Amino acid sequence: MAEHFSPEELERWQFGLRQANLHNIFCHCRDCDREWVASSEVPCECGSRRVEYIPCWQFPDG
Repeated sequence: MAEHFSPEELERWQFGLRQANLHNIFCHCRDCDREWVASSEVPCECGSRRVEYIPCWQFPDG
């Protein structure tokens, strides 16, 4: 049986994810193929909102 977070543990875990994402979201425009790293989910400079967002902490080191 899986253990669940208490409300306080969940809040700490979510805060940690927000901190990990700060200045670390990999962005890829599906229209112009531009790639960049940002602090939030922003549209591409070409004006497209068809952007893929991947938190950098999901990439393995190395």
